Amino acid sequence: MTEQTCPSPQTAILRHDWTREEAEVLLALPFPELIFQAQLTHRQFFDPTKVQISTLLSIKSGGCPEDCSYCPQSAHHDKRMAAEKLMPLERVIADARRSKEAGAGRFCMGAAWRSPKDRDLDAVCQMVKEVKSLGLETCLTIGMLTPSQSARLKEAGLDYYNHNLDTSEDFYGKIITTRTYQQRLDTLSNVREAGIKVCCGGIIGMGEDVQDRAGLLTTLANLPTHPESVPINLLVRVEGTPLADEETVDPITFARVIATTRIMMPASHVRLAAGRENMSESTHALCFLAGANSIFWGEKLLTTPNPAQNRDTELLAMLGMSPIVQKAATA
Repeated sequence: MTEQTCPSPQTAILRHDWTREEAEVLLALPFPELIFQAQLTHRQFFDPTKVQISTLLSIKSGGCPEDCSYCPQSAHHDKRMAAEKLMPLERVIADARRSKEAGAGRFCMGAAWRSPKDRDLDAVCQMVKEVKSLGLETCLTIGMLTPSQSARLKEAGLDYYNHNLDTSEDFYGKIITTRTYQQRLDTLSNVREAGIKVCCGGIIGMGEDVQDRAGLLTTLANLPTHPESVPINLLVRVEGTPLADEETVDPITFARVIATTRIMMPASHVRLAAGRENMSESTHALCFLAGANSIFWGEKLLTTPNPAQNRDTELLAMLGMSPIVQKAATA
């Protein structure tokens, strides 16, 4: 990589003018050089021994009208999850309490909606208020939001909103056809303008190529404000979905994406999200070296398995790493 192509990681700045070509150069660097640059960048903004911990609860599963090729909640697929009603408030709060006791600092709630109806938002806002009152950061992922809905959630005390781009704009139409890329960007804009922090990333292993991975990261890094959290998911191949037979992505390739994400968005938490259940201890360690500093705790994400908490605790102890101690969130 030449000096003209990318800035030195020793003087990392928050850029919003990345080109896809620059991202491709980073992804193709000799692996030791890429990891070295990611480590230098990481240490300018974070303690490399600390990991942010979140938990994720599905508060409404199945019956989603979207046709996302990776998701078993879609009503379009041959094998699909049965539609469930919104989880009662009491169950959500009980789960949030358990998560806090287990050491999580952020509690994320997800619902399989294209976009919430106002009557649904009434119940969700109450969930946000109650979880916030426990001293946890709050996060939601419930589909597309309007400006007024975003404002309501902010008033309820929502800290973060997750709305992934999933992949590059060029590849997006091969994965999803029921909503546009621009609609995703519009929701991110609505959330940001309401004063809510953004959690936004993508999925690796859906059949995309290196150019698509570079395109995804370039779009994320060129948002007016970088997402505070960038989840990088490794595709979980679920039987009955169109991507069930997709080829796996090797650990080195996945770590390259993590490292490039770290370099392009230096101050963001880069989260290992879906797919960790099948990652070895060495793959986890490699990803932490590449700049990942956030994970989900708990044995299940929205629909897919996740490592048991004791496994993560043992892994972090083995690596000399520890969870970030969460300051009490205020309503």
